[in-house]
Amino acid sequence: MRAAEPLRQVTARLHRARPTPTSALTHPPHPWARALGLVAVVLLGAWLGLLVVGNVRTPVGPMDTTMTLRPSLTGGTKINVSPLGALELDSHTAPIRLDVDVDRLDPVRSETLVQHPELFSGLQSEITRDVEHGTLNLALRSCAAVVAGATTLGLAVYRRPRTALAAGGLALALLTASGVSAYATWNPKSVLEPKYSGLLSSAPQLIGSARSIVTEFDVYQQELARLVTNVTRLYDATSTLPAYRPDPGTIRVLHVSDIHLNPAAWEIISSLVSQYDIDVIIDSGDTMDHGSAAENRFLDAIPALGAPYVWVRGNHDSPETQRYLSHLKNAHVLDNGSAVTIDGLRIAGTGDPQFTPDRSSLPGGEAAERLAGTSLAAALRGQRLAGTPVDIAVTHEPAAARETDGAVPLVLAGHVHHRETDVLEHGTRLKVEGSTGGGGLRAVQNKHPEKILASVLYLDRTTKHLQAWDEITLGGLGLTTAEVSRHLPADNQP
Repeated sequence: MRAAEPLRQVTARLHRARPTPTSALTHPPHPWARALGLVAVVLLGAWLGLLVVGNVRTPVGPMDTTMTLRPSLTGGTKINVSPLGALELDSHTAPIRLDVDVDRLDPVRSETLVQHPELFSGLQSEITRDVEHGTLNLALRSCAAVVAGATTLGLAVYRRPRTALAAGGLALALLTASGVSAYATWNPKSVLEPKYSGLLSSAPQLIGSARSIVTEFDVYQQELARLVTNVTRLYDATSTLPAYRPDPGTIRVLHVSDIHLNPAAWEIISSLVSQYDIDVIIDSGDTMDHGSAAENRFLDAIPALGAPYVWVRGNHDSPETQRYLSHLKNAHVLDNGSAVTIDGLRIAGTGDPQFTPDRSSLPGGEAAERLAGTSLAAALRGQRLAGTPVDIAVTHEPAAARETDGAVPLVLAGHVHHRETDVLEHGTRLKVEGSTGGGGLRAVQNKHPEKILASVLYLDRTTKHLQAWDEITLGGLGLTTAEVSRHLPADNQP
């Protein structure tokens, strides 16, 4: 036993000197890491909760809809009108977006409205009540969804009820803050400037008449009723889309540019003329690619487009091109400040002073363009003094168009293959159109297809002031997308 005593002492010392387990040496997570982890759990859990249970089915007038809140970087409202397309409204700025899916049209309610159009006038108060009731239910259900989602995920990750409840509370606080942000930035007039994506033939019916939008600018409820009315009519049991009936007090101008020998442009222009009941087409040049006489037969489609065609020469259009086009039926060539009056609208323009189809730079440079614009401005002032003021001026180069500032309310241009809109220093609005031909041959030369762009301008028939415009964007070569965005002039428009 005395011999065993030293052995027990050595064993005790070894036991006390045994290394601490690895887990005991590990440092606790940094507070920032724990906070980021909790935030990730809260966001993911809240998103899953909204995805699974965060939607409500609610009637809006004659339609059955599903309302859902979705995480978003920009906010806004998206109204899906399947299969026609979707409307996007810049209604608010918050990290949540309101999605409204039109599921179906109630056959009994819609048939009653179609057979008795006078009932449409009573939709306003009904729709307002329906939207308020639906959004209140959605808010309550979304609160429950984000709390349940974040709490459940927090419990699964941390396995501590207190932390899970904290995650649920943070999710509720986040949703509340998002709701406050949406309320603070709420823009009821956003319904006046919708962005439409879908079937191009449905765009005029969905986004409605520019005239009625301007006259009812401050009445959100009436505009909401109009939107539902348009959707209801599109879902008519006859399955035929009604004809677009623009306001008779509006002149509709189709602005195209830079077709560059793309034959598909003629079909698109003809379709837009028919769908929007266009009064006049204005082409700001570069209809050709090289301006050769062999290309002239490409212009033979113009007389059959269905509306008067006003044209100015671009730097890809030769004098030979201009002479050929001037002899076509229904075509009006403008140059050196000449003017034409169509349907009460006075239009003047000048061709590009330089013909450079195969050069990347212009010999005369921007100075030549500005000189042409200065000459056009002088002609515009002369027209005003003669008692025949011009409503719209047209050039090819934006540099020339800027020289007309103060001499005309609206000037149109092209050349740059993208859209620009600017109100110049002296009040003239400059609108530059992109390529209605999708860049022509550039559609196969570039890495990505260039989109096809055109615009419909709405002008008051009496004052000739610009009321609104629709920017039409179609997918380029190999693409089948259509998008229409409604825009209203700013307050500084003359």
